[in-house]
Amino acid sequence: MAGSTFGNIFKITTWGESHGKALGVVVDGCPAGIEISEEDIQSFLNRRKPGQSSFTTQRNEDDKVEILSGVFEGKTTGTPISLLVFNKDHHSADYSQIANCYRPGHADYTFDQKYGFRDYRGGGRSSGRETIGRVAAGAIASKILDQLGVKILAYSQEIAGIGIDYAKFDAEEILKNPMYMPDANAAEMVSEKAKEKMSEMDSIGGIIECKVAGMPAGVGDPVFDKLDANLAKAMMSIGAVKGVEIGDGFAVAKSFGSTDNDGFEMKDGEIVKTSNHAGGILGGMSDGSEITLRAAIKPTPSIAQTQKTVNKNGENIEIKIKGRHDPIIVPRAVVVVESMVAVTLVDALFTNMTSRMDKIKAFYQ
Repeated sequence: MAGSTFGNIFKITTWGESHGKALGVVVDGCPAGIEISEEDIQSFLNRRKPGQSSFTTQRNEDDKVEILSGVFEGKTTGTPISLLVFNKDHHSADYSQIANCYRPGHADYTFDQKYGFRDYRGGGRSSGRETIGRVAAGAIASKILDQLGVKILAYSQEIAGIGIDYAKFDAEEILKNPMYMPDANAAEMVSEKAKEKMSEMDSIGGIIECKVAGMPAGVGDPVFDKLDANLAKAMMSIGAVKGVEIGDGFAVAKSFGSTDNDGFEMKDGEIVKTSNHAGGILGGMSDGSEITLRAAIKPTPSIAQTQKTVNKNGENIEIKIKGRHDPIIVPRAVVVVESMVAVTLVDALFTNMTSRMDKIKAFYQ
């Protein structure tokens, strides 16, 4: 299988299946001398792991990470970092009923068409558990960004059509409620809506917003490797994401040049923008202002309602999905979005180091 590697200089390769022995990631291109521990990585994985509340799958996994290589005496060595998480609570028998049919909304049919074979246990490689490797790598990337003064804040902006009130925005509230929302009132309303949909054996989707502060201007490339293009690819590579917006996003289609353009002005001796409709990226390169990104997350496709499908014999059938599934995937996907943004930004920053001869000379002289 090709396509499991992301990045140019700071590269990550994820591996493993939902019900295999383990999952993990190999991170290559990480500089030596970065302080990193299993605890640092675990803090990220804990935000992604199952069983956090009644609104997530009750699969009992501690998702405990092990560092196999690339770290010595608490610091990165500059060699590939290999990270591993063992699967412990996989109930493969729960999926025997769908071994010969295709679940609506899943990759079952397309995987079978591509390879002529599929691992039906929890979706195999197409499972949401694949994101364990992404999040582990994101923890390392965030360590790098932290030393460069780049800060990422991700949260649930909207779930089931219930959005946050920016007037009540409280970043500290994000980790205090099961919806990962910076608005306690909105989180409570979502909880009630979630209970209602769960009683109907249904699921809900939402929007994750991510903001990046401290990104220097001029990072990214003007043609195919635009910063926003690579961020969009990173987001769309996450299984549940069906749409991405940068800045005002689709709202620009209803705007005008006179209102959509961000003006410039001098402030404290620096060039700054008077607004940020572009979301911190102009012409594929960061402009020094806050980067704003939103990812639309679809409702979890595994629901217990009766659904129409087809089996491998070409017969029309009906199925009810059994097993342990998230009625809402949005909260657990927040750290996945944050991690993929971090990985993308680190790779862009490293690539950007060779863009100017004067800076190369300054480095080596």
